Amino acid sequence: MAWNALALVALLFVSQSGSCWGLNSRSGDPEKSPQSDPDPWEVQQRHKRSWVWNQFFVLEEYTGNEPLYVGKLHSDVDKGDGKVKYVLTGEGATTIFTIDENTGDIHATKRLDREAQAYYTLQAQAVDRITNLPVEPKSEFVVKVQDINDNEPKFVDGPYLAGVPEMSPLGTMVVQVEATDADDPTYGNSARVVYSIVHGQPYFSVEPKTGIIRTALANMDRESRDQYVLVIQAKDMVGQMGGLSGTTTVTVTLTDVNDNPPRFTHDSYQYTVLESLPLQSVVARIKAADIDIGSNAEIDYRIMDGDGPGMFNITTDEDTQEGVIFLQKTLDFETINSFALKIEATNRNIDSNFLSLGPFSDTTSVKVTVEDVNEPPIFSSPLSQMVVSEDAKMGTSIGRVSAHDPDSLNSAIRYSIDRNTDLERFFNVDALSGVISTAKPLDREANSVHNLTIFAIESRKFPCSMSQSKPLINVLDVNDNAPLFAMDYETLLCENAMAGQMIQTISAVDKDEPPNGHRFYYALAEPVATNLNFTLRDNKDNTASILTKRGGFRRREQPVYRLPVLIVDSGSPALSSTNTLSVRVCECDSDGVALSCGAVAYTATGLSTGKYCQLLVVLAVPSIMMVLLIVTMRRRKKEPLILEEERDVRENIVRYDDEGGGEEDTEAFDMVTLRNLNVIRDPNVRRDVTPDTPTFFHYPSASRPAYKNLPDNVVFREFIWERLKDADVDPSAPPYDSLQTYAFEGSGSVAESLSSLESLSTDSDQNYDYLSNWGPRFKKLADLYGNSEGASVFS
Repeated sequence: MAWNALALVALLFVSQSGSCWGLNSRSGDPEKSPQSDPDPWEVQQRHKRSWVWNQFFVLEEYTGNEPLYVGKLHSDVDKGDGKVKYVLTGEGATTIFTIDENTGDIHATKRLDREAQAYYTLQAQAVDRITNLPVEPKSEFVVKVQDINDNEPKFVDGPYLAGVPEMSPLGTMVVQVEATDADDPTYGNSARVVYSIVHGQPYFSVEPKTGIIRTALANMDRESRDQYVLVIQAKDMVGQMGGLSGTTTVTVTLTDVNDNPPRFTHDSYQYTVLESLPLQSVVARIKAADIDIGSNAEIDYRIMDGDGPGMFNITTDEDTQEGVIFLQKTLDFETINSFALKIEATNRNIDSNFLSLGPFSDTTSVKVTVEDVNEPPIFSSPLSQMVVSEDAKMGTSIGRVSAHDPDSLNSAIRYSIDRNTDLERFFNVDALSGVISTAKPLDREANSVHNLTIFAIESRKFPCSMSQSKPLINVLDVNDNAPLFAMDYETLLCENAMAGQMIQTISAVDKDEPPNGHRFYYALAEPVATNLNFTLRDNKDNTASILTKRGGFRRREQPVYRLPVLIVDSGSPALSSTNTLSVRVCECDSDGVALSCGAVAYTATGLSTGKYCQLLVVLAVPSIMMVLLIVTMRRRKKEPLILEEERDVRENIVRYDDEGGGEEDTEAFDMVTLRNLNVIRDPNVRRDVTPDTPTFFHYPSASRPAYKNLPDNVVFREFIWERLKDADVDPSAPPYDSLQTYAFEGSGSVAESLSSLESLSTDSDQNYDYLSNWGPRFKKLADLYGNSEGASVFS
């Protein structure tokens, strides 16, 4: 037949596996299959075919010394005369695969790995050896690498970590493992894996086909053993002899469930605390042991019953799960010295699946013993108020403080006053009875309230304890202060005043109580009660008015009138005082505005010639002094600013060895006068000027108190007013006002001068111990400069 004539016979030799025929594994073209019977008509119509291709196979991992024979190519054009040459191209041609150009034999020159590349696509062509022209069209064929079992199964995700609750039922799934095999799963059993457990029995098992690990024992206890390490094996070739295997580890941890109740390690506990323990302090810590972990070991504590309800409370320390007992009420050893408590511990999270294991709680007893401490005395009334009259005699009892020892010894108590609260030592306290009495005369106007601190000290204990009470002593007022003018009045009277004209309204003040409840009575004191110049009208509202009885007052006749005003208070007994009101006669305009007040000097008419000349000299002296001053200033301006060359240009050093006046340094006034205030200055009587101004009320000289016995403000005021009086009645005084500043310290300083410039000794010889005797106001100086034996004052 024509078919047999055109057929091309191709032989495939496969070493170690014999030969086989087949189609290209990638084409599936039925035309290339020699097993199909072609239609005779179709064969007659198609082009003559010179190649018949089969899929070639080559075994992987060939380890022989000679190249591996793959197969043979042959064309019917090749007559065996050597005119046809075979050429091989494509994947691995000339590097992996070679062809004998004369015979068409194909060999593999290298070891092939199917897992690296499963097949190779090559192209074969027969050409004329001389012309290199194709005698057959180029055609493609495949060389497939045949698999062998050269890869063991591998656990890509291993090793594994898994957990399962303790006490789980038998067969509970733990985890699934999976192994992969790189061999060809479609060829043989090289990639078919089965699982088995190598280590971990009898606790766990594994399903051979799926790799699912399950528990093999029921009720495994985490508290006995909480972790297992399993070794799982995967073997190919369905586990048959000669198969390859791989292993992995699975670490299984038993997770906790609440299957254990809390338990106290002791049936009872004993603790000791001091009765001085502060509130909210921790008394004791107890713990119920629970071998579970996490939330399953959380415990709540409570006091079921015990002595002293509400005395203690208990909470849970969330970090340690301890029961913390703390104090809620003050302890008192003398009242109760021991307490018995019953404490219950209960699991906070109870699993209903394990209720059959028993109650998840436990109880214990706690005994708290109170130890006695030396407590300070207790006053029956820490704060009390007492009253005493300011005219109370020394030793008058005011009240009593009382304290007792709360301890069982009941020691005797001694009392004393904290002298920091009674610097002037106005009061005493009896050391045994606690009776407070006066020690000095009291003055409500100086200090109306005394805040004392009384100490109570145990007398028969060591170390002794002390407490204090703070009685408040109010000094009651008595009428011991006479009323005075409310202010220093300056009363001006116009020369043209009419009779019955009111010239001044006066009021009074009284240091005694009540400050707003006094009733004052006013009158002119003798001997001016019946004078013809002025009268006083009591307004019945604690004020009084001064009125004129006549008109036509003259400054020249009398420039100042002094009215003694008698003021009586409404106290019991009533006190009175006489206050002098000075009335100055002034020249006024038509509207009653004062223009000039005080004494008027006589004119020069009628004066002798000598007196007149003296007056002119007195008036000319200021003018002469002014002229001399102007001339001196002009001469100074003419002096050159630069010294003449022949002059001595050395520096002129002027030394001042005086201390300086300091605050007492004033201008145009001799301060010696202020330092000698008690020296009576008798003004020189001048026959050619007006005599001393007469007054309605003359103070006897013997009744005037010495300045050093008066308060500072009174000393100053009296001194200034006397100097003003002298200036007002002195016609020779300058016709202008003169303002003087008297920086006078006063006579009330306890320390006198603190300046070190007047000291006769050096700093090293000076003794400052007297500073400690000046009271608390000089305590800081005493601490800084007080000398102690064997130590420097500057140490």
